[in-house]
Amino acid sequence: MACEFSLPFSGNAEDVLAKARRAVEGQGGNFNGDTSRGDFNVSVFGNKIVGAYTVGGQSLQINITDKPFMVPCSAIESFLKNQLG
Repeated sequence: MACEFSLPFSGNAEDVLAKARRAVEGQGGNFNGDTSRGDFNVSVFGNKIVGAYTVGGQSLQINITDKPFMVPCSAIESFLKNQLG
């Protein structure tokens, strides 16, 4: 089940992506990419959340390609908003 959402941000993309990297790696995940695009994965309850991102202007476009059935897209979006805000 895929999820797609956009996270607007202020400031520069480097700072936002550094926060995203810390959040993902802080949970034992992997974060790869640059200021235009990349991918990430992190384990939650023994299952992986896998996704990719692109940066367009002042917006981070997130595409979750794999996630546990029990974790709703809205929970992932909310978590990322809190981490990047």
